Amino acid sequence: MNRAEARWLDQVLRRDDGIRDCRVLVACSGGGDSLALLAFLWAVRKSLGLELAVAHAHHGLRPEADAEADLVRRVCRNADLDLAEARFDVRAHAAATGQGLETAARELRWSWLRAEAASSGAAAVATGHTLDDHTETVLLRLARGGGSGCLTPLAARQGLRWSPLVEARREDLRAYLRRRGLAWAEDASNAEPFTPRNRWRALLGPLRAEAPALDAHLWETHLQVAELAAFRDRQVAAWRGTRWDALGGEVRLAPVWTEPDLRFALEAAFRELDWPREADLLRALAAWLRPRLMRRSRRPGAWGGFRLEPLAGPPPDPLSWRLQHP
Repeated sequence: MNRAEARWLDQVLRRDDGIRDCRVLVACSGGGDSLALLAFLWAVRKSLGLELAVAHAHHGLRPEADAEADLVRRVCRNADLDLAEARFDVRAHAAATGQGLETAARELRWSWLRAEAASSGAAAVATGHTLDDHTETVLLRLARGGGSGCLTPLAARQGLRWSPLVEARREDLRAYLRRRGLAWAEDASNAEPFTPRNRWRALLGPLRAEAPALDAHLWETHLQVAELAAFRDRQVAAWRGTRWDALGGEVRLAPVWTEPDLRFALEAAFRELDWPREADLLRALAAWLRPRLMRRSRRPGAWGGFRLEPLAGPPPDPLSWRLQHP
């Protein structure tokens, strides 16, 4: 095991990704990220007790796709790995569903990967997501207005998907492949500005030249934000029944709050009730609610489709107000 493999394995163990002693289906396109992923998992398979198999999806969108499929076949043959292959008509699926090509390809690919994992008994589908992908994803989310939820790390494990190299830089994976003497295919479409991710990728080049540790610093920032969010969620859950509750399709609230605490409680309650919870709505609603909850007059009120009413009679518990939403 070389130094890079030892570092990435340590990251997997430190994160406790939960992938041990099982079968893993490795999604391999033939590109640098996924081939480095396959080479890494092959190198550490005994350390993690993994049985590996490979899945390659041919999307039929580029003339290079046939050569990439051949490359994956050669790698699997040399390593004596089982290979599952599928070919999709992405253009036809996109036309039938009204989706873009990228979305249509992802939908077809993951539908097949889930079915292949189930039929082969794989506990996870390993993907070649990197730290670069993480930074790009965060910026995409911020551009769409995702709020503090943007500032949480891209999970290494999310359901069936497992991305063991999510803390590794894309350039480090290429250097690893070169040291191993392994060839890979570069998808030229990744440099074409037809998707938001590709456009952000181009913008990040000068930023990384100015701040080479940008991706690592952003990852650490997001880990800290995730820890703070987890602490907040534990605190809000502990308040349930004494400061807030979600009962019978309504939110019940105690009268005394700070505005941030009220906003956190509303977000938790609205999530459970499947009510709208955009950040600007919760901020405005909490600012409207807080002084009314604290008034002795206990008059009902309405705001933006929400209705606030006092609970009838002397409350048997501290939850003395109800918030309703049609």
